[in-house]
Amino acid sequence: MNYTFIFLALVAAFGRDPARPLIAPLAATPPMGWNSWNRFGCKIDEPLIRETADAMVSSGMKAAGYQYVNIDDCWMAKERDAQGNLQSDPVRFPHGIKAIADYVHAKGLKLGIYSSAGTRTCEGLPASLDHEVADAKKFAEWGVDYLKYDNCNDEKRPDIERYTAMNTALKATGRPIVYSLCNWGHEKPWEWGRSVGGMLWRTTGDISDKWTSMIGILDKQVGLEQYSGPSGWNDPDMLEVGNGQMSFTEYVAHFSLWALLNAPLIAGNDLRSMSDSTRYILTNKAVIAVDQDWGGQQGSLVHTDGNTQVWAKPMHDGSKAVVLLNRGTTPTSISIQLADLGFTPSTKYQALDLWAHTVQQLDQMLQSGVPAHGAAMFIVKGGR
Repeated sequence: MNYTFIFLALVAAFGRDPARPLIAPLAATPPMGWNSWNRFGCKIDEPLIRETADAMVSSGMKAAGYQYVNIDDCWMAKERDAQGNLQSDPVRFPHGIKAIADYVHAKGLKLGIYSSAGTRTCEGLPASLDHEVADAKKFAEWGVDYLKYDNCNDEKRPDIERYTAMNTALKATGRPIVYSLCNWGHEKPWEWGRSVGGMLWRTTGDISDKWTSMIGILDKQVGLEQYSGPSGWNDPDMLEVGNGQMSFTEYVAHFSLWALLNAPLIAGNDLRSMSDSTRYILTNKAVIAVDQDWGGQQGSLVHTDGNTQVWAKPMHDGSKAVVLLNRGTTPTSISIQLADLGFTPSTKYQALDLWAHTVQQLDQMLQSGVPAHGAAMFIVKGGR
């Protein structure tokens, strides 16, 4: 659903001050993009970021909705410059961040950067605690569009205090910058993230490219759905799709569940060399549409029975997205009564399979075979 269009329509309908510029809200839908950390860690440089921007366009990722090219930790020089400002590593980023931002913007994309609400980043490089004003000013001057703000080396100062300081500094620049709080779920950021300007907030520690890691993070999302919504999203961490340690089936489940959770879809693989199967998962527009649709609540767990679960999410048009999840190691059939999904039993329904691209007619129940460590995903709506 195009929330920017709706915003503009509402402004047109109700009027506005013509002297004030018209600015669409940031992160009205969950941000979509790419981040360097999961695949590359500290092994990043200027050519990688430029080539990734190229690949985001040529692979069809941009056309599918991905727009942020985010540089994670290790872009900084080991020390600030003589004026006390952050500077890029002179060997790996010799032309500076502004040159990269200009390149990314020329592709019709946006640039993200990283810092930490501490004295040093997680990799021991200069960070932004007590340098918020200067650093935010630099980010704006460079043309940064997104800040991932980590939580390492925090000197045990309160999270709210540290994250508020950067929000104040970002706002003072006048540049619209998506503010991503990465405090790993400490002190329940879903309860206060919006109040400090956060537009997404990590709900857990870091994900890894393992089924057990992904499922463990999924379990910690139960009960958080009330805190998520436009311009303020629960963030279960970045995607591992395509990094090679999970199977195609497991990656389909990973992507399906993150979409159902209205999670930010931040790819973490090497876009320059991804396989056709990885591209197929990351650019499934029907699944992406579920992630980008806001029907009043992010997806939630509605039924669990041993290794099988049913997750569902209301869509803006009254339909529901449903994921049938098999956490077990053998294939199984999973079913759910339509009444348990909130549908009127006497009405006829149909289920659109978002991966098999088929339609089945339903009466009282949705049912499907699901592979081991796999998921089936549907849109269920009324009518034949």
